[in-house]
Amino acid sequence: MKTVVLIILGVFTSLAHAQDDETQKQALLAQKKANSYVYEANSLMQDDDFVSAEMAYRKALSEQPEIVAGVYNLGSSYIKKGNFEEALYRLQQAAKSATDKSEKHKAFHNIGNVLMENKKCKEAVEAYKSALRNDPTDEETRYNLGLAKVCAEKQKDEDQQDQNDNDQENKDNQDQQKDKENKENQDNKDQGDNKEDENKDKNDQGDQDKKDGDDKKDEQGKPKEENEDKGEGEKEQQPQQPRKGQMSPQQIKNLLEAMNNQEQKVQEKMNAEKVKGVKVKTEKDW
Repeated sequence: MKTVVLIILGVFTSLAHAQDDETQKQALLAQKKANSYVYEANSLMQDDDFVSAEMAYRKALSEQPEIVAGVYNLGSSYIKKGNFEEALYRLQQAAKSATDKSEKHKAFHNIGNVLMENKKCKEAVEAYKSALRNDPTDEETRYNLGLAKVCAEKQKDEDQQDQNDNDQENKDNQDQQKDKENKENQDNKDQGDNKEDENKDKNDQGDQDKKDGDDKKDEQGKPKEENEDKGEGEKEQQPQQPRKGQMSPQQIKNLLEAMNNQEQKVQEKMNAEKVKGVKVKTEKDW
């Protein structure tokens, strides 16, 4: 029984070793193919055949996705083509996969260059710093870091100025809006005051008209004689209008004059008759 168990364990161990050897063999083959594609792509890059070089780098990555040289060189090829977005992605991938400080330094250095091309100076400063951490002796990286710092400071000042301009513009807009609202409120207030004054004038005029109407009426609500409130001179110039069923003063005066005239005529007639009966003297009496 023990012998059988040992035989079985030996078989499994042999199979495991065989599988490990096969896996290792395949990995070495994939790495060999990847390196071959990288070498081919590098040659194509020297001939400025970017399209073919990109295809060769992609083949290398399909054989060995973590191959740093392939990823890094592919990113560098995108830089030459002006495709900075894809270049940045590949270089960041290379920096993450690299285990050697020299490889990390190159990846971060080129990342800084791509960020500078994209006017992202603040991010470029951090990339160059990461490159110097892996190789503090690289003067080119240090020089680029100095340029990135100057650029970042300038952008900071510009951003601050833009922010100040935006704040001032917003303040001006708010002041204009406030002035507009104040003007509208004042206009509405003025219109309300004018309307109130008009209503007050109308009410005052109505009260005056009512008072004038009341002055023209007597206590029984009948219209008063217009001459009652007038002077004596106006009374003579404007005869009092008689009420219904009464004679006016002028009519009474005319009637009295007519009666006097009639009486005078009667008296004159009587006097004439008396004269007829008296004898006229021819001599004077002593």
